[in-house]
Amino acid sequence: MLIAGGGPVGLALAGDLGWRGVRSVVAEVRDGSVFQPKMDMVGIRTMEFCRRWGIVGDVESAGYNRSYVQDCAWVTNLNGYEFGREAFPPPEREKPPPQSPQHRERCPQNFFDPVLTRFAGSTGQADIRYRTELVSFTDHGDHVRAVLRSAETGETYELDADYLVGADGGTSTVRTGLGIEMSGDGALTYTANAIFRCDGLEKLHTTTPGYRYIFIGPEGTWATLVAINGRDQWRFSLIGDDTQQEPTAEEMRAAIVRAVGREFDFEILSVLPWVRRQLVADSYRKGRVFLAGDAAHLTSPTGGFGMNTGILDAVNLSWKLAARLHGWGGEALLDSYDFEQRPVAVRNVTEAGDNLKRMLAPRIARPDPALFADDDSPATQEARKRFGDDYTAMMKREWHSIGIHLGYVYEGSPVIVPDGTPIPSMAVSSYTPSARPGSRAPHVWLDGERSLLDEFGPGFVLLRFDSSVDAAALLAAAGESGVPARVADIDSVEAAELYERKLVLVRPDGQVCWRADEVPADPAAVLRRVTGQPAAAKVGA
Repeated sequence: MLIAGGGPVGLALAGDLGWRGVRSVVAEVRDGSVFQPKMDMVGIRTMEFCRRWGIVGDVESAGYNRSYVQDCAWVTNLNGYEFGREAFPPPEREKPPPQSPQHRERCPQNFFDPVLTRFAGSTGQADIRYRTELVSFTDHGDHVRAVLRSAETGETYELDADYLVGADGGTSTVRTGLGIEMSGDGALTYTANAIFRCDGLEKLHTTTPGYRYIFIGPEGTWATLVAINGRDQWRFSLIGDDTQQEPTAEEMRAAIVRAVGREFDFEILSVLPWVRRQLVADSYRKGRVFLAGDAAHLTSPTGGFGMNTGILDAVNLSWKLAARLHGWGGEALLDSYDFEQRPVAVRNVTEAGDNLKRMLAPRIARPDPALFADDDSPATQEARKRFGDDYTAMMKREWHSIGIHLGYVYEGSPVIVPDGTPIPSMAVSSYTPSARPGSRAPHVWLDGERSLLDEFGPGFVLLRFDSSVDAAALLAAAGESGVPARVADIDSVEAAELYERKLVLVRPDGQVCWRADEVPADPAAVLRRVTGQPAAAKVGA
């Protein structure tokens, strides 16, 4: 297996493949260093995968100051007026919601990538080659031949792989080589990020400390500031419009001073101009070549969906590739990757774009200039409060999005067996667990710190909520076809009520793919369906 791109998605894919016993080579053009972390929030579903991989402790201890408050506030400047805020506890005090054994974690990419690198390496199956460029590739039908170039030696060499996955970012060489277009909005805003260092910034302003600040002036929303390590490093984002432009060093420094509201000493470590996009690839697969992560979807960071959607890509694709290579997965299983993940990306990318519109709304309906006047009269204070309350209410959808992270459904997937029940509500700010086929198998605490999710491993798991039901025929059919499967008897009234059927089959990625109260009349047919194998030929055909 060849993976182009050694960012979080490529590394997660290599790690998950290795966890399933599949060897991979990761070709990453960088040296592994991250000076401009593109993400900093590891979502709740990603943390569930980290739990499965046994690296939750590594994420928590990766380097972010977990005692740092996570409030989000909207202000004129840090020494000016605060319009409102959404309060969140520090990561070390955040509790998992009832629907999961995990909570989201603050872990910027410069901390998260090394965790995933160690995880992938610990499997003994991942060969991570930094400063290695994918020059070209050719799909030969039964394998992919790639040309790689080492920046260390200048050597160009060929590598044959069963499959190629392009996790090589928004300018993906793999996607370009496949000739796959992207649909959506190619330029929402031109933005420039500056990472700067200032120890004790909180002592230089009057605003209550927070993780993220949104700056609103007479022109509307113009910048944000994020505590990138919870200590002394900050990411300042100067948000432009859809006109291409790059601020000078002097303009960036002046913007940071304006945001803080006073002159102060700070060191700019790096500046990165970038374009905020809302795009999804028209296809995720062509032959033996696949797309994942930013190569497949580009999204505004408003909401923190980008990397987390990419990790979901990686886990969805990983078990299907492993199944195919191990001989029990059919070609239709690989086809289902595009069918299942593209709608998830479309939903998430659209939601992130809508979050951006809400954040930038004051640019459209310009705030009353009186809000920024040096005037603390009761009327002005009331106007500020009214404006702040409206903005706070509008922004809540971005801060509370558990339905995006856990409520996705692979509706109509060719490798899911529907049970005739209606699709659950696709809410954003709430999530009602469902064991309906196509949904994430819900969490229930079984005993102590053991979650029902801890039952799910590299193979299929048949959850049995009534031990009197004989599942031997289904297991026998799995054994005959080489499908890894086992029965897990669950003695939990809460879980039985939530899963609603006596037998529930959960895929290797933790999604429900079939459920019923008894073993099907043709268990082999069900297994062929969920593993993408062709239907059995009719007698006499």
